[in-house]
Amino acid sequence: MKFTINRTAFIGQLNNVLRAISSKTTIPILTGLKLVVDDNQVILTGSDADITIETTLSGADGQYQLSVEEPGAIVLPARFFSDIVKKLPDQQVTIAVTEGFQAQIISGTAEFTINGQDADNYPHLPEIDSEASFELAPDLFADVIRQTQIAVSHQESRPILTGIHVTLADGVLTAVATDSHRLSQRKVTLSNTGDRKLDVVIPGSSLSELSRMIGDVKDSVTMQVTENQILFVFGNTRFYSRLLEGNYPETSRLIPDTSDTTVELEANTFLASIERASLLSHQSRNNVVKLTVDPQAGVAKVSGDSADIGNVEENIATDRLQGNQLEISFNPDYMSDALKSFGQAKIILAFTTPLRPFTLVPTEESDNFVQLITPVRTY
Repeated sequence: MKFTINRTAFIGQLNNVLRAISSKTTIPILTGLKLVVDDNQVILTGSDADITIETTLSGADGQYQLSVEEPGAIVLPARFFSDIVKKLPDQQVTIAVTEGFQAQIISGTAEFTINGQDADNYPHLPEIDSEASFELAPDLFADVIRQTQIAVSHQESRPILTGIHVTLADGVLTAVATDSHRLSQRKVTLSNTGDRKLDVVIPGSSLSELSRMIGDVKDSVTMQVTENQILFVFGNTRFYSRLLEGNYPETSRLIPDTSDTTVELEANTFLASIERASLLSHQSRNNVVKLTVDPQAGVAKVSGDSADIGNVEENIATDRLQGNQLEISFNPDYMSDALKSFGQAKIILAFTTPLRPFTLVPTEESDNFVQLITPVRTY
C-alpha cells in the first residue's frame, strides 16, 4: 500500500473519523484507524462498537491531491497516527506499508515508521438495506436532535431511556426523549416517504455526535435501518450507530391536553430571569426556583432562596396570563435547557396543578414541539 495526499485535507477527514474512536474500548483493534486504499480512493474507518464513522477520500476531488501507487489496507494506532500527521512539516504526506504491517509516514524531511495491524481483523460493517431509506434536511435534523437530546437520561439503570425514540408514520417523523423528570417531543413532516414506517431507539450519545458533524452539510442526510443498526449517509461520510433494544415507554399519555393556567412570553427573556434566579438556587441543597402566577393581577414572578446566601425575586414580562392563580416549583436547570431549545420564539407555558407536569410549546406550530417538566414538591 502506498499513497500521497494533501496533508491539510487529510487531517480534516481524520478528525471526523476520530470522533468514533475511544481509548477505553474493550476491543484493542478498535483503538486503531482502518485505512483501505483502492485504485483512486482512500477509505478511513473508526469505531467504538457503538458508533462507526467511515469516510471516503476520492482522487476525483481535487482538494485531496491524491495519488495512489499501490492499493492495500492496514489498521494504525489512531491517536498516535493523527498526532504525527498534524505535526508533519510539508503540505504533502506519503504513507507506505511494508511487509509485517509497518507503515512509513514521509513528509518533507520527516520520516516515521509505526507498527500497524492486519485490517482483516477489523470488525466488518453490517449490510444495510438501501431500499428502506429516506432523506432529511441536515439543518432540520440537527435541530430535532438538539431539541430532544436535552431530555435523554444518563442513568444506565434504565438503558432504553438513554436513547431518543424515533418513529415514522404517515409521513411524520417523531423524536421523543425522557429521563422520567422531563420530556421533549419534536415532530417533522417529511415528503416522499411513501408508506415507510420506522420505530427505533437511537442512543442519545450517537445522535449528539452526529449533530456536530451535519451542521455544515449542504446535501440531505439519508437514513437507513437494519435490525440492530442505523446508517446516516451525508457527503462522503457514512455514520453507523447501534440501536437500543427494548420497548420505549408510551409517552404520549404523559403530555396533558388541558390546562388551568397559561402564560405567554418570550423564551429568551424568561430564560434570563431563570438564570438569575438559579444563581441562588444552585447554592441551596434542593436547587429549586418558584414561579408565581396571578392572572387577575396580571403578575408573574420567579423567586429563589438559599438559607446561606439570601433570596431573589423578579417580576417577569409576559404577553398574556390566563386562568387560575398558581404557585409551582421546579428545577431551574431543566427549565433553562427547555427554554434554550426554543431560541428566540414566543412560547406558552401551560399548567394544571402545582404537582402535575407542565408543558412549554411555541406559539407557532405548537403541535410539533413540546417540552414537559415535572415540578418539585416543596412541602
